[in-house]
Amino acid sequence: LRQELPHPLAGSVPIVANPIRMSQSPVEYRLAPPLLGQHTRQVLMQIVGLPEPEIEALLAAEVIGRESN
Repeated sequence: LRQELPHPLAGSVPIVANPIRMSQSPVEYRLAPPLLGQHTRQVLMQIVGLPEPEIEALLAAEVIGRESN
């Protein structure tokens, strides 16, 4: 059930494939999992509604980390 997906920064990333096999609708693996912190800023802005200065303050206080590269 191991599947390898290409990742733009991490190279080849192993994931667990879907164990369900359907002949008429096969599973497509399009995106590798995000890196740690890759979407933190987007989530805080778009879902939580934090303004940019508050996010910068959290980064400065090391409450949240910067995106892993």
